[in-house]
Amino acid sequence: MRFGMFIPQGWRLDLVGIEPERQWSVMRGLAERADAGDDWESVWVYDHFHTDPGPTDEATHEAWTLMSALAASTHRVRLGQMCTAMSYRNPPYLAKVAATVDVISGGRVEMGIGAGWYEHEWRAYGYGFPPASERLGRLREGVEIFRQAWTTGSATLDGKYYQVDGAIVRPLPLQDGGIPIWIAGGGEKVTLKIAAQYAQYTNFGGEPDVFVRKSQVLQQHCADLGTDFDAIVRSLNYTVVVGSSESDVADRLARIDERLHKHVPADLAERAMNQIRESAGVGTAERVRDNIAALGDLGLRYAICYFPEAAYDTSGIELFERAVLRELR
Repeated sequence: MRFGMFIPQGWRLDLVGIEPERQWSVMRGLAERADAGDDWESVWVYDHFHTDPGPTDEATHEAWTLMSALAASTHRVRLGQMCTAMSYRNPPYLAKVAATVDVISGGRVEMGIGAGWYEHEWRAYGYGFPPASERLGRLREGVEIFRQAWTTGSATLDGKYYQVDGAIVRPLPLQDGGIPIWIAGGGEKVTLKIAAQYAQYTNFGGEPDVFVRKSQVLQQHCADLGTDFDAIVRSLNYTVVVGSSESDVADRLARIDERLHKHVPADLAERAMNQIRESAGVGTAERVRDNIAALGDLGLRYAICYFPEAAYDTSGIELFERAVLRELR
């Protein structure tokens, strides 16, 4: 099992109470902590503009700006976003941004890419909110542009959604074959088919039976397209609240609950907390370890962990490293 860690960036109200001028130092410190050891293979950010579980005036730091800063602040860990929304940036422009960050990092960038879902920020930023069919069509065409750009240094596509005519994308990424592509989402008819055709990694969630179902669909798409299912690494995101005992877990959850209720309406806070409580990453270290191991037996090979407490308290990260990560890695 391989492990990555999300860096708090404000999106999930995980920097509230920290002065804006100190927020970058907190983020950088957590990334440097992950970089210094060998427990974590990667660090990750989200690509969102408005906070969740509801829009507030609290800061949400922009993903690719952070990617560039993290590239210059770390030396070992790989750097990803789970995941960039294709329609938020023109694909050849995004390909150039990512290639530049790859050069800055010495060849450590991962491209997490998806169709996008957060309607409120789509509309607020003037993107409209196209139907899923269009968002997925943009995802497919954009990934094709990436592949051209990162292997040949230019891209041309007369697509339904994107028209690109000899866009020069240099410098090339430092990584042979271009930046690894992670296709995020578990849509069975379109998203997993795009993953089967283009991805080195997938990212979809769910209980064991859902994970098995999605894996079977992905495998069938690979068979239909003539691609190698076994070469695609399947990953999953975990919200992790881990404690030394049930009462410790309850105390940690209570602090997160208090923070959310201060900043969003009660119904949104409750919905978010219910989702957290139901996460397979919540519980004693033994429970969390067993939950992740069970998915590992079904083919999960990469766990990306989000710690809601990270900006305030790293004791949960330390316990996870000691009692879960090192046992499964």
